[in-house]
Amino acid sequence: ALTDYGNMFGAAEFYSKVESAGMKPIIGMEAYLAPNRLEKSKLIYHLVLLAKDQTGYQNLMFLASQGYLDGFYYKPRIDKALIREHAHGLIGTSACLKGEIPQRLLHGNYEEAKALAREYLDIFSGDFYLEIQRHGLSVDKTVNEGMLKLSKELNIPLIATNDIHYMEASNAGAHDVLLCIQSGKTFGDNTRPKYPGDTFYFRSPEEMKDLFK
Repeated sequence: ALTDYGNMFGAAEFYSKVESAGMKPIIGMEAYLAPNRLEKSKLIYHLVLLAKDQTGYQNLMFLASQGYLDGFYYKPRIDKALIREHAHGLIGTSACLKGEIPQRLLHGNYEEAKALAREYLDIFSGDFYLEIQRHGLSVDKTVNEGMLKLSKELNIPLIATNDIHYMEASNAGAHDVLLCIQSGKTFGDNTRPKYPGDTFYFRSPEEMKDLFK
């Protein structure tokens, strides 16, 4: 699957190459979720959307377009009201640490996280999954324990995922340089965007199985 932030620009090339390699390509997007896409606010969460059929693909294209047409404020944003209207054929997952549910768990608001999980189950008519990740961060344990509890209480399946921003662990340094260039910052600037460690790479199936055994 390919789930770029806020857009589907790479979908056509991705689909063609994956299909030619004899695999099943899954089209998706890691959406920027705003409380209200029509209001100017920098508060955004992440939500992964995956198309499971042609209708879902068309809905995904619509949502991606609307993020730019009427939701753009620093980033292309959509909101839950819009997703609810165009959720048919889509699968939703709770995303990385910047997802709405993980953020509630990180701040100790379990009941709010539980209410959100129920809301997402309703939006996606049951096609919603809770993500667990292990990037070696101290906060991973807090979120994963909360996700496990939510999964058991609400009968929502868990999926193990890895946030991918470069192909190999050795690419972490180059990715750091890229972030500096993108943000116009220098290495010595403490305010620059930075990913901790070198675990945000494309882990193999064997690595993932071992990590979550």
